[in-house]
Amino acid sequence: MSGKSALLGATALVCMAASGAIADGHGKELTIAIVNNGHMINMQKVAEAYTEATGTKLNWVALEEGVLREQVTSDTATGGGQYDVINIGMQEAPIWGAAGWIEPLNFSDAYDVEDILPAMRAGLSHEGTLYAAPFYGESSMVMYRKDLADAAGVTIGDNDSWDNVKAAAAAMHDPDNGVYGACLRGKPGWGDNAAFITTVANSFGAAWFDADMKPQLDSPEWNAAINFYVDLLSNYGPPGSEGNSFNEILALYNEDKCGLWIDATIAASFLENPNVAYAQSPNAGNPVGANWLWAWAFAVPAGSPNADAAQDFIEWATSKEYVQAVGNHPEFGWGSVPTGQRASTYDLPEFQAAAKFAAAEMAAINSAAPEPTDLKPYVGVQFVAIPEFPQIGVVFGQEMAAALTGAKSVEDALADSQKAADGIMREAGYYE
Repeated sequence: MSGKSALLGATALVCMAASGAIADGHGKELTIAIVNNGHMINMQKVAEAYTEATGTKLNWVALEEGVLREQVTSDTATGGGQYDVINIGMQEAPIWGAAGWIEPLNFSDAYDVEDILPAMRAGLSHEGTLYAAPFYGESSMVMYRKDLADAAGVTIGDNDSWDNVKAAAAAMHDPDNGVYGACLRGKPGWGDNAAFITTVANSFGAAWFDADMKPQLDSPEWNAAINFYVDLLSNYGPPGSEGNSFNEILALYNEDKCGLWIDATIAASFLENPNVAYAQSPNAGNPVGANWLWAWAFAVPAGSPNADAAQDFIEWATSKEYVQAVGNHPEFGWGSVPTGQRASTYDLPEFQAAAKFAAAEMAAINSAAPEPTDLKPYVGVQFVAIPEFPQIGVVFGQEMAAALTGAKSVEDALADSQKAADGIMREAGYYE
């Protein structure tokens, strides 16, 4: 950091230290496991001021999403002690908190925990105790090239029908000129292709489980949803879609190769084309669960010898002061601050001026429905808040990738997913 941003960052850190929000970390060293996306990568530069002010050395381990989940889960579950601070999300935080795998978080009054958006606080808590603090939060929405849509004579509205979205993708699809109508997740993983596919299935009236927690992947609703997804992406998606998740599609979008993209609202912070427009997620008649709810958050593994220093770092990294530091940073600015986290961010004039996506993002977050509904008897939108879901979701994601490539029929992929899910749930004792 240098110049104005360094002064602002240092001033904020001094104030936080004076209030007791940051302890003297001289001699401390923290190993932090993070997902390798834009906001997390930016944080490594912003955090140079934190080390300068506190003396705490920060060792970063940036991993691809699926690898991060695997390594962090293994290390935390076994008490391996490899990390002092870990990136986790809403699927893990309540479950791991209840199991005693991660420490409860207790911040200073200056932190203003009530400023954290209610949906994020609730999703990262267990029985009213916060176990992870959101670095950023997100829902999902449509991000489309309005210039291409206008040229093709098509429109995309809020909560539009999937048929209209497919028609828009077809109209914008121009592979001879390197433009693909729809860029969607196809890479296997419960937080990769399974996340997006679940929102599609929800909108078709499908659910992972019935009221007895028996898998429902062989239902007509799942069949209709997956056939639609495979048809849309096979005909109007880029080649190799089975290898694409968030980072890969973001790169394609910024190379002007995508007509529309339905994915995490946080992507809007990193879109470079000025002709992007936004719409709420489409549905096939059932809007409940058509857009997901998620937060990438920080937690402290139980038994960490550096727990106090780890909580100090988390308090800083998820604070109002951190938002100011990013907004005033010469390399980043107000369009790049972490969003979906604090209500106060959306009140900042600088942010409002820079983030034309803010209203659409907040509307998506506010409309997400993680609590049980008539459609689904479980907590979660694009995931199910039970310990067994990651295992089921990984198998499902692999089967859906096979269906996308044509290695399996949709019917066979769903049948095999159903069989695997049923075996996992029986073994876990949900039913006999």
